[in-house]
Amino acid sequence: MNSQSKKMELLGSASIPKALLAMGIPTMIGMLVNAFYNLVDAYFVGGLGESQMGAISVVYPLGQVVVGLGLLFGNGAASYISRLLGRGDKENADKVASTALYSSVSVGAVIIIISMLFLHPILKLLGATDSILPYAATYAGIYIVSCIFNVFNVTMNNIVTSEGAAKTTMCALLMGAVLNIALDPLFIYVFDLGVAGAAIATAISQLVSTCVYLTYILRKKSVFHFKIKDCTYTKEIMSEIFKIGIPTLVFQILTSVSISLINNAAGDYGDSAIAGMGVVTRLISMGSLSVFGFIKGFQPIAGYSYGAKKFDRLREAIKTSIVWSTVFCVIFGLVLALFPTAIVSQFTKGDTEMIRIGAASLRANGISIMLFGFYTVYSSLFLALGKGREGFILGACRQGICFIPVILLLPMLWGLNGILYAQPIADVLSAVITVFMALPLHKKLNEMQKQTATINTNTNN
Repeated sequence: MNSQSKKMELLGSASIPKALLAMGIPTMIGMLVNAFYNLVDAYFVGGLGESQMGAISVVYPLGQVVVGLGLLFGNGAASYISRLLGRGDKENADKVASTALYSSVSVGAVIIIISMLFLHPILKLLGATDSILPYAATYAGIYIVSCIFNVFNVTMNNIVTSEGAAKTTMCALLMGAVLNIALDPLFIYVFDLGVAGAAIATAISQLVSTCVYLTYILRKKSVFHFKIKDCTYTKEIMSEIFKIGIPTLVFQILTSVSISLINNAAGDYGDSAIAGMGVVTRLISMGSLSVFGFIKGFQPIAGYSYGAKKFDRLREAIKTSIVWSTVFCVIFGLVLALFPTAIVSQFTKGDTEMIRIGAASLRANGISIMLFGFYTVYSSLFLALGKGREGFILGACRQGICFIPVILLLPMLWGLNGILYAQPIADVLSAVITVFMALPLHKKLNEMQKQTATINTNTNN
Protein backbone atom coordinates (compact mmCIF):
# COMPACT_ATOMS: atom_id res chain seq x y z
CA MET A 1 0.00 0.00 0.00
CA ASN A 2 1.55 3.37 -1.04
CA SER A 3 1.64 6.41 1.26
CA GLN A 4 -1.37 8.09 -0.36
CA SER A 5 -3.50 4.96 0.04
CA LYS A 6 -2.44 4.74 3.68
CA LYS A 7 -3.60 8.33 4.22
CA MET A 8 -7.04 7.57 2.80
CA GLU A 9 -7.26 4.34 4.84
CA LEU A 10 -6.46 6.31 7.98
CA LEU A 11 -9.24 8.82 7.27
CA GLY A 12 -11.86 6.32 6.18
CA SER A 13 -11.52 2.96 7.88
CA ALA A 14 -8.87 2.82 10.63
CA SER A 15 -10.21 2.56 14.19
CA ILE A 16 -11.07 5.95 15.66
CA PRO A 17 -8.50 5.80 18.50
CA LYS A 18 -5.79 4.81 16.00
CA ALA A 19 -6.83 7.51 13.52
CA LEU A 20 -7.01 10.23 16.17
CA LEU A 21 -3.63 9.26 17.59
CA ALA A 22 -2.04 9.16 14.15
CA MET A 23 -3.66 12.40 12.97
CA GLY A 24 -4.06 14.41 16.18
CA ILE A 25 -1.00 13.67 18.29
CA PRO A 26 1.66 14.72 15.72
CA THR A 27 -0.18 17.98 15.05
CA MET A 28 -0.73 18.49 18.77
CA ILE A 29 2.96 17.98 19.51
CA GLY A 30 3.91 20.37 16.72
CA MET A 31 1.58 23.10 17.94
CA LEU A 32 2.51 22.47 21.58
CA VAL A 33 6.17 23.04 20.78
CA ASN A 34 5.19 25.99 18.60
CA ALA A 35 3.33 27.52 21.55
CA PHE A 36 6.26 26.70 23.80
CA TYR A 37 8.65 28.73 21.71
CA ASN A 38 6.26 31.70 22.06
CA LEU A 39 6.72 31.22 25.80
CA VAL A 40 10.48 31.03 25.34
CA ASP A 41 10.30 34.35 23.47
CA ALA A 42 8.47 35.82 26.46
CA TYR A 43 10.95 34.25 28.91
CA PHE A 44 14.05 35.72 27.25
CA VAL A 45 12.45 39.06 26.37
CA GLY A 46 11.13 39.30 29.94
CA GLY A 47 14.73 39.44 31.10
CA LEU A 48 15.13 42.74 29.22
CA GLY A 49 12.39 44.53 31.20
CA GLU A 50 8.64 45.05 31.50
CA SER A 51 8.42 47.51 28.58
CA GLN A 52 10.09 45.01 26.25
CA MET A 53 7.80 42.26 27.52
CA GLY A 54 4.84 44.58 26.95
CA ALA A 55 6.09 45.23 23.40
CA ILE A 56 5.83 41.63 22.23
CA SER A 57 2.46 41.37 23.97
CA VAL A 58 1.21 44.34 21.92
CA VAL A 59 2.57 43.03 18.61
CA TYR A 60 1.20 39.52 19.15
CA PRO A 61 -2.41 40.26 18.05
CA LEU A 62 -1.23 41.97 14.85
CA GLY A 63 0.71 38.85 13.90
CA GLN A 64 -2.37 36.75 14.65
CA VAL A 65 -4.46 38.77 12.19
CA VAL A 66 -1.88 38.29 9.42
CA VAL A 67 -1.66 34.56 10.15
CA GLY A 68 -5.45 34.50 10.11
CA LEU A 69 -5.25 34.88 6.33
CA GLY A 70 -3.54 31.51 6.19
CA LEU A 71 -6.38 30.12 8.27
CA LEU A 72 -8.96 31.82 6.02
CA PHE A 73 -7.79 29.88 2.98
CA GLY A 74 -6.14 26.91 4.69
CA ASN A 75 -8.87 25.94 7.15
CA GLY A 76 -11.61 26.79 4.66
CA ALA A 77 -9.97 24.60 2.03
CA ALA A 78 -9.15 21.78 4.47
CA SER A 79 -12.79 21.29 5.46
CA TYR A 80 -13.91 21.13 1.82
CA ILE A 81 -10.96 18.93 0.79
CA SER A 82 -11.76 16.33 3.47
CA ARG A 83 -15.37 16.10 2.30
CA LEU A 84 -14.30 15.90 -1.37
CA LEU A 85 -11.86 13.09 -0.60
CA GLY A 86 -14.62 11.33 1.36
CA ARG A 87 -16.75 11.46 -1.80
CA GLY A 88 -13.81 10.31 -3.96
CA ASP A 89 -13.53 13.62 -5.87
CA LYS A 90 -9.73 13.92 -6.05
CA GLU A 91 -9.74 16.26 -9.09
CA ASN A 92 -11.66 19.05 -7.40
CA ALA A 93 -9.77 18.54 -4.14
CA ASP A 94 -6.56 19.23 -6.07
CA LYS A 95 -7.98 22.47 -7.47
CA VAL A 96 -9.10 23.62 -4.02
CA ALA A 97 -5.65 22.99 -2.53
CA SER A 98 -3.85 25.00 -5.23
CA THR A 99 -6.35 27.84 -5.09
CA ALA A 100 -6.03 28.13 -1.31
CA LEU A 101 -2.22 28.10 -1.21
CA TYR A 102 -1.54 30.72 -3.87
CA SER A 103 -4.40 32.96 -2.74
CA SER A 104 -3.27 33.01 0.90
CA VAL A 105 0.30 34.01 0.04
CA SER A 106 -0.85 36.75 -2.37
CA VAL A 107 -3.38 38.29 0.02
CA GLY A 108 -0.96 37.90 2.93
CA ALA A 109 1.70 39.92 1.11
CA VAL A 110 -0.76 42.77 0.50
CA ILE A 111 -1.87 42.88 4.15
CA ILE A 112 1.73 42.84 5.40
CA ILE A 113 2.61 45.82 3.17
CA ILE A 114 -0.41 47.77 4.46
CA SER A 115 0.49 46.90 8.07
CA MET A 116 4.03 48.18 7.65
CA LEU A 117 2.84 51.45 6.08
CA PHE A 118 0.63 52.21 9.09
CA LEU A 119 2.66 50.42 11.76
CA HIS A 120 2.82 53.10 14.48
CA PRO A 121 -0.92 53.96 14.47
CA ILE A 122 -1.75 50.25 14.52
CA LEU A 123 0.55 49.60 17.49
CA LYS A 124 -1.03 52.51 19.38
CA LEU A 125 -4.46 51.06 18.65
CA LEU A 126 -3.29 47.70 19.99
CA GLY A 127 -2.41 49.25 23.35
CA ALA A 128 1.23 50.37 23.05
CA THR A 129 2.10 53.03 25.64
CA ASP A 130 4.75 55.70 24.98
CA SER A 131 7.37 53.62 26.81
CA ILE A 132 6.44 50.41 24.97
CA LEU A 133 6.04 51.86 21.44
CA PRO A 134 9.75 52.05 20.42
CA TYR A 135 10.36 48.42 21.35
CA ALA A 136 7.10 47.31 19.73
CA ALA A 137 7.97 49.09 16.47
CA THR A 138 11.43 47.47 16.39
CA TYR A 139 10.03 44.00 17.02
CA ALA A 140 7.08 44.37 14.62
CA GLY A 141 9.26 45.79 11.82
CA ILE A 142 10.98 42.40 11.52
CA TYR A 143 8.33 40.01 12.81
CA ILE A 144 5.41 41.20 10.66
CA VAL A 145 7.41 41.02 7.42
CA SER A 146 8.45 37.46 8.25
CA CYS A 147 4.79 36.52 8.74
CA ILE A 148 4.60 35.86 4.99
CA PHE A 149 6.34 32.57 5.77
CA ASN A 150 3.86 31.87 8.54
CA VAL A 151 0.90 32.53 6.22
CA PHE A 152 2.32 29.88 3.87
CA ASN A 153 3.00 27.54 6.80
CA VAL A 154 -0.47 27.83 8.30
CA THR A 155 -2.14 27.24 4.93
CA MET A 156 0.01 24.18 4.28
CA ASN A 157 -0.53 22.98 7.84
CA ASN A 158 -4.27 22.74 7.22
CA ILE A 159 -4.04 21.29 3.70
CA VAL A 160 -1.43 18.68 4.62
CA THR A 161 -3.43 17.61 7.69
CA SER A 162 -6.59 17.31 5.59
CA GLU A 163 -4.88 14.67 3.43
CA GLY A 164 -3.79 12.64 6.46
CA ALA A 165 -0.10 13.64 6.59
CA ALA A 166 -0.06 14.94 10.17
CA LYS A 167 3.54 13.83 10.74
CA THR A 168 4.76 16.29 8.10
CA THR A 169 3.00 19.11 9.93
CA MET A 170 4.61 17.99 13.19
CA CYS A 171 8.08 17.98 11.61
CA ALA A 172 7.62 21.46 10.12
CA LEU A 173 6.41 22.97 13.40
CA LEU A 174 8.93 21.05 15.48
CA MET A 175 11.98 22.07 13.46
CA GLY A 176 10.96 25.73 13.49
CA ALA A 177 10.20 25.73 17.20
CA VAL A 178 13.41 23.98 18.29
CA LEU A 179 15.49 26.34 16.15
CA ASN A 180 13.72 29.39 17.61
CA ILE A 181 14.39 28.19 21.17
CA ALA A 182 18.08 27.83 20.34
CA LEU A 183 18.41 31.15 18.51
CA ASP A 184 16.54 33.37 21.01
CA PRO A 185 19.29 33.67 23.65
CA LEU A 186 21.94 33.89 20.92
CA PHE A 187 20.40 36.88 19.13
CA ILE A 188 18.91 38.61 22.18
CA TYR A 189 21.89 38.42 24.56
CA VAL A 190 25.04 37.12 22.83
CA PHE A 191 24.62 39.41 19.81
CA ASP A 192 22.98 42.02 22.10
CA LEU A 193 20.11 42.72 19.67
CA GLY A 194 17.33 42.87 22.31
CA VAL A 195 13.78 42.61 21.00
CA ALA A 196 15.07 42.76 17.43
CA GLY A 197 17.00 39.57 18.15
CA ALA A 198 13.81 37.82 19.25
CA ALA A 199 12.10 38.85 16.00
CA ILE A 200 15.05 37.68 13.87
CA ALA A 201 15.09 34.30 15.62
CA THR A 202 11.37 33.88 14.95
CA ALA A 203 11.77 34.89 11.29
CA ILE A 204 14.52 32.33 10.68
CA SER A 205 12.48 29.63 12.39
CA GLN A 206 9.42 30.34 10.25
CA LEU A 207 11.56 30.19 7.12
CA VAL A 208 12.85 26.75 8.11
CA SER A 209 9.27 25.47 8.55
CA THR A 210 8.47 26.84 5.09
CA CYS A 211 11.40 24.88 3.66
CA VAL A 212 10.01 21.66 5.18
CA TYR A 213 6.68 22.15 3.41
CA LEU A 214 8.36 23.14 0.13
CA THR A 215 10.42 19.95 0.28
CA TYR A 216 7.21 17.97 0.85
CA ILE A 217 5.67 19.55 -2.27
CA LEU A 218 8.73 19.31 -4.52
CA ARG A 219 9.38 15.67 -3.63
CA LYS A 220 5.74 14.96 -4.64
CA LYS A 221 4.83 13.45 -1.28
CA SER A 222 1.50 15.26 -1.25
CA VAL A 223 -1.77 13.97 -2.69
CA PHE A 224 -1.99 17.38 -4.38
CA HIS A 225 0.17 19.05 -7.06
CA PHE A 226 -0.12 22.78 -6.16
CA LYS A 227 0.07 24.15 -9.71
CA ILE A 228 -0.79 27.78 -10.48
CA LYS A 229 -2.80 26.63 -13.52
CA ASP A 230 -5.02 24.60 -11.15
CA CYS A 231 -6.15 27.73 -9.30
CA THR A 232 -9.88 27.81 -9.93
CA TYR A 233 -11.99 30.72 -8.70
CA THR A 234 -15.42 29.29 -9.38
CA LYS A 235 -18.39 30.32 -7.27
CA GLU A 236 -18.67 26.81 -5.80
CA ILE A 237 -15.03 26.51 -4.71
CA MET A 238 -14.73 30.03 -3.31
CA SER A 239 -18.05 29.84 -1.46
CA GLU A 240 -17.02 26.52 0.12
CA ILE A 241 -13.64 27.96 1.17
CA PHE A 242 -15.10 31.21 2.47
CA LYS A 243 -18.09 29.78 4.33
CA ILE A 244 -15.63 27.93 6.57
CA GLY A 245 -12.60 30.20 6.19
CA ILE A 246 -14.34 33.47 7.02
CA PRO A 247 -15.63 32.23 10.40
CA THR A 248 -12.08 31.04 11.14
CA LEU A 249 -10.61 34.41 10.14
CA VAL A 250 -13.22 36.23 12.22
CA PHE A 251 -12.30 34.03 15.16
CA GLN A 252 -8.63 34.97 14.66
CA ILE A 253 -9.49 38.66 14.40
CA LEU A 254 -11.63 38.45 17.53
CA THR A 255 -8.70 36.82 19.33
CA SER A 256 -6.55 39.80 18.36
CA VAL A 257 -9.27 42.27 19.32
CA SER A 258 -9.70 40.60 22.71
CA ILE A 259 -5.96 40.78 23.42
CA SER A 260 -5.94 44.43 22.33
CA LEU A 261 -8.88 45.23 24.61
CA ILE A 262 -7.06 43.56 27.50
CA ASN A 263 -3.87 45.53 26.71
CA ASN A 264 -5.79 48.82 26.53
CA ALA A 265 -7.69 48.12 29.74
CA ALA A 266 -4.52 46.97 31.52
CA GLY A 267 -2.68 50.07 30.30
CA ASP A 268 -4.50 52.12 32.95
CA TYR A 269 -2.59 50.09 35.56
CA GLY A 270 0.89 50.46 34.01
CA ASP A 271 3.36 48.41 31.95
CA SER A 272 3.50 45.73 34.65
CA ALA A 273 -0.19 44.98 34.13
CA ILE A 274 0.24 44.73 30.35
CA ALA A 275 3.28 42.47 30.80
CA GLY A 276 1.48 40.28 33.36
CA MET A 277 -1.56 39.79 31.17
CA GLY A 278 0.73 39.16 28.18
CA VAL A 279 2.35 36.26 30.03
CA VAL A 280 -1.06 34.81 30.90
CA THR A 281 -2.15 35.08 27.26
CA ARG A 282 0.88 33.10 26.10
CA LEU A 283 0.51 30.48 28.82
CA ILE A 284 -3.15 29.91 28.03
CA SER A 285 -2.28 29.86 24.32
CA MET A 286 0.09 27.00 25.02
CA GLY A 287 -2.82 24.87 26.24
CA SER A 288 -5.37 26.10 23.70
CA LEU A 289 -3.01 25.61 20.73
CA SER A 290 -2.28 22.08 21.92
CA VAL A 291 -6.01 21.34 21.88
CA PHE A 292 -6.36 23.01 18.49
CA GLY A 293 -3.51 20.83 17.22
CA PHE A 294 -5.28 17.67 18.35
CA ILE A 295 -8.59 18.84 16.90
CA LYS A 296 -6.82 19.50 13.58
CA GLY A 297 -6.47 15.72 13.45
CA PHE A 298 -10.12 15.24 14.36
CA GLN A 299 -11.44 17.63 11.69
CA PRO A 300 -10.45 15.69 8.54
CA ILE A 301 -11.71 12.44 10.10
CA ALA A 302 -15.04 14.12 10.86
CA GLY A 303 -15.28 15.73 7.42
CA TYR A 304 -14.32 12.53 5.60
CA SER A 305 -16.78 10.43 7.65
CA TYR A 306 -19.57 12.96 7.03
CA GLY A 307 -18.83 13.06 3.29
CA ALA A 308 -18.81 9.24 3.15
CA LYS A 309 -22.01 9.07 5.27
CA LYS A 310 -20.28 6.99 7.96
CA PHE A 311 -22.29 8.40 10.86
CA ASP A 312 -21.35 5.79 13.46
CA ARG A 313 -17.71 6.56 12.79
CA LEU A 314 -18.38 10.30 13.04
CA ARG A 315 -20.22 9.91 16.34
CA GLU A 316 -17.39 7.83 17.82
CA ALA A 317 -14.82 10.41 16.70
CA ILE A 318 -16.78 13.19 18.42
CA LYS A 319 -17.12 11.29 21.70
CA THR A 320 -13.48 10.19 21.84
CA SER A 321 -12.21 13.68 20.97
CA ILE A 322 -14.28 15.29 23.73
CA VAL A 323 -13.02 12.84 26.36
CA TRP A 324 -9.36 13.06 25.37
CA SER A 325 -9.24 16.84 24.94
CA THR A 326 -11.10 17.42 28.23
CA VAL A 327 -8.71 15.19 30.16
CA PHE A 328 -5.80 17.22 28.78
CA CYS A 329 -7.49 20.54 29.63
CA VAL A 330 -8.23 19.44 33.21
CA ILE A 331 -4.61 18.42 33.83
CA PHE A 332 -3.23 21.57 32.18
CA GLY A 333 -5.71 23.81 34.01
CA LEU A 334 -4.91 22.28 37.41
CA VAL A 335 -1.19 22.95 36.94
CA LEU A 336 -1.89 26.63 36.14
CA ALA A 337 -4.44 27.05 38.94
CA LEU A 338 -2.30 25.43 41.64
CA PHE A 339 1.06 27.05 40.84
CA PRO A 340 0.30 30.47 39.26
CA THR A 341 2.79 32.56 41.24
CA ALA A 342 5.71 30.21 40.63
CA ILE A 343 4.91 30.09 36.91
CA VAL A 344 4.47 33.84 36.31
CA SER A 345 7.58 34.73 38.33
CA GLN A 346 9.71 32.97 35.69
CA PHE A 347 8.96 35.77 33.22
CA THR A 348 10.28 38.76 35.17
CA LYS A 349 13.36 39.83 37.09
CA GLY A 350 11.22 40.39 40.17
CA ASP A 351 8.41 42.83 39.37
CA THR A 352 6.05 41.98 42.25
CA GLU A 353 3.11 43.85 40.70
CA MET A 354 3.43 41.93 37.44
CA ILE A 355 3.60 38.66 39.38
CA ARG A 356 0.56 39.55 41.52
CA ILE A 357 -1.61 40.51 38.53
CA GLY A 358 -0.46 37.64 36.35
CA ALA A 359 -0.89 35.01 39.06
CA ALA A 360 -4.45 36.09 39.90
CA SER A 361 -5.46 35.98 36.24
CA LEU A 362 -3.67 32.69 35.60
CA ARG A 363 -5.43 30.98 38.51
CA ALA A 364 -8.88 31.92 37.19
CA ASN A 365 -8.00 31.04 33.59
CA GLY A 366 -6.59 27.71 34.71
CA ILE A 367 -9.97 26.74 36.11
CA SER A 368 -12.03 27.91 33.14
CA ILE A 369 -9.80 26.35 30.47
CA MET A 370 -10.98 22.94 31.71
CA LEU A 371 -14.09 23.58 29.56
CA PHE A 372 -12.05 24.41 26.46
CA GLY A 373 -11.81 20.90 25.00
CA PHE A 374 -15.58 20.42 24.91
CA TYR A 375 -16.09 23.84 23.36
CA THR A 376 -13.37 23.41 20.73
CA VAL A 377 -14.54 19.99 19.52
CA TYR A 378 -17.94 21.38 18.59
CA SER A 379 -16.75 24.72 17.20
CA SER A 380 -14.39 22.75 14.93
CA LEU A 381 -16.99 20.06 14.16
CA PHE A 382 -19.48 22.50 12.66
CA LEU A 383 -16.76 23.80 10.32
CA ALA A 384 -15.61 20.28 9.40
CA LEU A 385 -19.17 19.42 8.37
CA GLY A 386 -19.43 22.53 6.21
CA LYS A 387 -21.90 24.26 8.55
CA GLY A 388 -20.36 27.72 8.31
CA ARG A 389 -23.11 29.70 10.05
CA GLU A 390 -23.16 27.53 13.17
CA GLY A 391 -19.36 27.33 13.15
CA PHE A 392 -19.17 31.10 12.87
CA ILE A 393 -21.50 31.68 15.82
CA LEU A 394 -19.83 29.18 18.11
CA GLY A 395 -16.31 30.09 17.04
CA ALA A 396 -17.04 33.76 17.76
CA CYS A 397 -18.37 33.11 21.27
CA ARG A 398 -15.25 32.72 23.40
CA GLN A 399 -13.32 35.75 22.11
CA GLY A 400 -16.16 37.84 20.74
CA ILE A 401 -19.85 37.41 21.48
CA CYS A 402 -19.24 36.51 25.13
CA PHE A 403 -15.89 38.17 25.76
CA ILE A 404 -16.18 41.68 24.28
CA PRO A 405 -19.24 42.80 26.32
CA VAL A 406 -17.63 41.40 29.48
CA ILE A 407 -14.25 43.14 28.97
CA LEU A 408 -15.94 46.44 28.11
CA LEU A 409 -18.35 46.39 31.05
CA LEU A 410 -16.68 44.52 33.90
CA PRO A 411 -13.58 46.74 34.42
CA MET A 412 -15.90 49.73 34.93
CA LEU A 413 -17.75 47.85 37.66
CA TRP A 414 -14.92 45.80 39.19
CA GLY A 415 -11.69 47.63 38.27
CA LEU A 416 -8.61 45.49 37.69
CA ASN A 417 -10.45 42.32 38.74
CA GLY A 418 -12.82 42.89 35.82
CA ILE A 419 -9.83 42.52 33.49
CA LEU A 420 -8.44 39.47 35.27
CA TYR A 421 -11.70 37.50 35.24
CA ALA A 422 -13.13 38.59 31.86
CA GLN A 423 -11.86 35.59 29.89
CA PRO A 424 -12.86 32.95 32.49
CA ILE A 425 -16.41 34.34 32.56
CA ALA A 426 -16.53 34.27 28.75
CA ASP A 427 -15.28 30.66 28.79
CA VAL A 428 -18.14 29.53 31.02
CA LEU A 429 -20.75 31.34 28.92
CA SER A 430 -19.30 29.81 25.73
CA ALA A 431 -19.51 26.29 27.17
CA VAL A 432 -23.20 26.80 28.03
CA ILE A 433 -23.95 28.00 24.48
CA THR A 434 -22.08 24.97 23.10
CA VAL A 435 -24.46 22.60 24.89
CA PHE A 436 -27.51 24.24 23.32
CA MET A 437 -25.96 24.14 19.82
CA ALA A 438 -24.69 20.55 20.09
CA LEU A 439 -28.09 19.01 20.88
CA PRO A 440 -29.80 19.98 17.57
CA LEU A 441 -26.69 18.88 15.64
CA HIS A 442 -26.84 15.36 17.05
CA LYS A 443 -30.56 15.21 16.32
CA LYS A 444 -29.89 16.17 12.69
CA LEU A 445 -27.10 13.57 12.34
CA ASN A 446 -29.44 10.86 13.66
CA GLU A 447 -32.06 11.82 11.09
CA MET A 448 -29.50 11.73 8.26
CA GLN A 449 -28.29 8.32 9.39
CA LYS A 450 -31.84 6.93 9.30
CA GLN A 451 -32.41 8.38 5.82
CA THR A 452 -29.17 6.86 4.55
CA ALA A 453 -30.07 3.46 6.03
CA THR A 454 -33.51 3.59 4.36
CA ILE A 455 -32.00 4.47 0.96
CA ASN A 456 -29.46 1.65 1.24
CA THR A 457 -32.18 -0.84 2.19
CA ASN A 458 -34.37 0.16 -0.76
CA THR A 459 -31.40 -0.02 -3.12
CA ASN A 460 -30.48 -3.53 -1.98
CA ASN A 461 -34.08 -4.70 -2.37
